[in-house]
Amino acid sequence: MWPDNETEIDFLNFTSISDTVAEIIVQASGRPVSIGVSGAWGVGKSSMIKLIRSSLKKREKSPTKYLFVEFNAWLYQGYDDVRAALLEIIASALKAEAIASKTTVEKASELAERVDWFRFGKLAAGTAGSFFFGLPPTGLIGEAIRFGATLVSGHVDGKTLKGGGELVEKALNEGKELIRPKSETSPPQAIHDIRKLFEETLEELGVTLVVLIDDLDRCLPETTIATLEAIRLFLFLKNTAFVIAADNDMIKHAVRKHFDGVDDKHVTSYFDKLIQVPIRVPPLGTQEVRAYMMLLFIESSGLSKELKEQVRSAVCKQLSASWQGKRVDRTFMKSLGIEFSSELIAKFDAADRLAPLMATASQIEGNPRLIKRFLNALQIRMSIAHAHGISVDEAVLAKILLFERCGEAEAYKELAKAVNTDEGGKPSFLHSWEDEIAKGKKPTLTSIWDSDFVREWLAVRPLLGQQDLRGALYVSREHAPVITPSERLSSDGAELLSALLNSPDMAAALGDKPKSLPRTELTYCLDRLLEGAPQIQEWGVPPLLEALLAVTRADPSQGPRLAAFLEKRPGQQIDASLIPKVQNEPWADQLYRSLNTNGAVSKPVKAAIKKVRPNGNI
Repeated sequence: MWPDNETEIDFLNFTSISDTVAEIIVQASGRPVSIGVSGAWGVGKSSMIKLIRSSLKKREKSPTKYLFVEFNAWLYQGYDDVRAALLEIIASALKAEAIASKTTVEKASELAERVDWFRFGKLAAGTAGSFFFGLPPTGLIGEAIRFGATLVSGHVDGKTLKGGGELVEKALNEGKELIRPKSETSPPQAIHDIRKLFEETLEELGVTLVVLIDDLDRCLPETTIATLEAIRLFLFLKNTAFVIAADNDMIKHAVRKHFDGVDDKHVTSYFDKLIQVPIRVPPLGTQEVRAYMMLLFIESSGLSKELKEQVRSAVCKQLSASWQGKRVDRTFMKSLGIEFSSELIAKFDAADRLAPLMATASQIEGNPRLIKRFLNALQIRMSIAHAHGISVDEAVLAKILLFERCGEAEAYKELAKAVNTDEGGKPSFLHSWEDEIAKGKKPTLTSIWDSDFVREWLAVRPLLGQQDLRGALYVSREHAPVITPSERLSSDGAELLSALLNSPDMAAALGDKPKSLPRTELTYCLDRLLEGAPQIQEWGVPPLLEALLAVTRADPSQGPRLAAFLEKRPGQQIDASLIPKVQNEPWADQLYRSLNTNGAVSKPVKAAIKKVRPNGNI
């Protein structure tokens, strides 16, 4: 299995780009610079951020020293004020550096204290920050202001007046506690003081602050804008560099959403003022996809660490010369003079065959994260096959998995039906099409099969028309049910299971249909859904959760089974968005207790639990 996270190991020859970005920062020589690393979800922006940091650290032999601050706004969304959080993280990093170097400690400490004005009080997340950033006031002062507006409108009664008086008194008392003598100043003056102290601290420390912002395009529009506005506070100050990884289109969507009614020209202008140097992560072509798959296979092999690095370095060097017609393929890998196992050679063959489709199919399009998930799903299915004693050719399974992901759903159902109804488990109708393609002809395909993708897929070996696919489809059941009479599901049960497996995100639209099934059939449905659930690497609100909840709500006795499954997930896989999603389920408290005691579960998840169970009675 390959972890679905960023890495500092370059499998895609991105080092040349990260070195270029690092050189831009070095050449700036203390002048402020902001760099945007753009690209769609999963293309490698986070890895590019890691590579840029590594490249800069290699250059620290020069007089300039770099102080790195990594900030992920998505982690704070809904649980903290991201503007204040970014201010605090930067100020804390400077203070720690000052203490470590025994330089300008007093100034760094004062900077941290002034940041407290935004950070540690409820005014930070509310009114003070809101006034400065041009947003509506929130928090207690914001409530007090809205109470004043209610008074003006005349829509009040005795209860409203009493509550409003208590609210204003509490807000004023908080204000006295929060604003200490050093901070008794207007927001604009406080901002000016922070910027001045910040610049002086960097100058005396002799460092360039490099702030690496990641996952901004995962945030809701308000969080995205709040982060960008916080970044703006530090932009264009000497000895600063900001590297912001995000999908341009998602950022521009957030700008449109926040500044309602602005045209594209102003959206672009806003973006350009924040990003001086735009860098786009290049899309992968067939050559890069093939190389990436082969390197993933190398990484999971039994080769020594030294040999793995030797292969990786050679592949990246070859990729850099791909414009000259040089290829990374099985022949190139064998030319490296390393003794690869027959199993690894077979995987190289699979990469050779699948790469063209993986690079062009609309559901993958050479996306590194999707390629990795595809290979993980393939490995899981091979493990299921081994566990059940089913002999399945990995190349056959890979071809079926590719069609399952990228082909038409109705065509895949037809394939499964043909396999189930044929005595030998062969989709014989494919044979004539495969034969025509082998002869260089263009077969006439039926409507649901008629696409360029299918024609390319049919040409990929191994050919399937004369193969027994029952075993391969059996281990692929989580996406397309293989429902045989022996399973003894009623027609309604078979229809429901098919709907839950093929369109789990539409489970809520089934209404009360699941409740009409007997408990035995609902138990079987949950069994089938849970079979494929371990493939999911992030448990926030994936589509499969809707299907699981549809079954457990129809039969509450199944709920503890789902809770137990979620409790067994690695703590790193649990996302905070799961918590409010299940808060009204009868088994939620059982799950919350388990997550609260799991040291691997993140702080945002535990904060979310506290938010939905504020009295602590779990």
